Amino acid sequence: MKSYIVGVGMTGFEKPETRDWQYWDMVKEAGTKALEDAGIAYDQVEQVPVGYCFQASTAGQRAAYELGLTGVPVYNVNNNCATGSTALMMARQFVEGGLNDCVLALGFEKMARGALGGGGDGGDFKTSPVARHYGIMAARHGFEMTPPTAQIFGNAAREHMEKYGTTEAQLAAVGAKNHRHSTNNPYAQFQDAYTVDEILAAKTIHRPLTKLQCSPTSDGAAAAVVVSERFVERHGLAERAVEIAAQAMTTDTGESFDSGSCIDAVGQPMSREAARQVYESAGLGIEDVDVVELHDCFSVNELLTYEALGMCAPGESGKLVESGATTYGGRWVVNPSGGLISKGHPLGATGIAQVAELTWQLRGEAAARQVEGARVGLAHNIGLGGAAVVTVLRR
Repeated sequence: MKSYIVGVGMTGFEKPETRDWQYWDMVKEAGTKALEDAGIAYDQVEQVPVGYCFQASTAGQRAAYELGLTGVPVYNVNNNCATGSTALMMARQFVEGGLNDCVLALGFEKMARGALGGGGDGGDFKTSPVARHYGIMAARHGFEMTPPTAQIFGNAAREHMEKYGTTEAQLAAVGAKNHRHSTNNPYAQFQDAYTVDEILAAKTIHRPLTKLQCSPTSDGAAAAVVVSERFVERHGLAERAVEIAAQAMTTDTGESFDSGSCIDAVGQPMSREAARQVYESAGLGIEDVDVVELHDCFSVNELLTYEALGMCAPGESGKLVESGATTYGGRWVVNPSGGLISKGHPLGATGIAQVAELTWQLRGEAAARQVEGARVGLAHNIGLGGAAVVTVLRR
């Protein structure tokens, strides 16, 4: 059975503590927009997976109750930075498995200011779900007094530079591109453009990554209505419908750790395998894709993902972004929303917000961000610890 997205919505992504709202306010706004976009009522929704990382158990119910008190099952989903796409994947599976005709996927986060920690319980990395990942990093690079997530990705950047000759300017070109794209996105946390030189001159977080190459903490929510083909036909939604052509989730394998490389530990092998699976399932390749929303939590991860998705050969990603192939006028437009670096990164909302952007793009509704003639979109969402979700959408 096929599945379709017929409605999407999101809040603006904002710096934490700058707006007087709670996570349930965010979900009410994003969920209401998605339902209105689909032209359906909440009482038509049969199940609700809700993604978040930083709120208490059953916060999904507290949030979803703002949309209605219909007694439907609500699932609380936490998969680190891949949480939103995991909630969406559950919604798709409910529909494609024939269990439901209409499912609402929600994702939100209300975060604190400052850098993310490393995922440990009270800073105790021995009990952390990512202790093995940070152990790989420490064995090769030691451990510095910089934010742990920036540190492990920054060390992956150092390895890429040493192995392939990637330059700091190429890493900064990712940030420059995504900040430039965000100037056309009213939902983005930041809407300012910067040159490569300005990005290089910004405060260093963990060498070679500067502040303008790192995603911020953010508040926000996103929602997507996922339905069956018969629901589309019954409710006359063909003009709104975007098909989920394929979707795959992968987790770490031995390849993530055996090399002792931070490039592998932060998830490039997971991303590569998830991409392989969706290409095979959809009968499409990266050459068929027009627009991409990928997980640029740090600039280096965009480069690593180019390689994992097959956009270029290993080690060629720095040259790819420098060539202009991943912006307007190039072969693909990557992160037209501004990506995590500039749009923002409220963990539970990110994966669904990526799909919202692609839905607008494939419908031709992205205004000044519109990628001309876009028919196939790809979303990539990854979480350290680990999970990688790749989704291909087709209009």
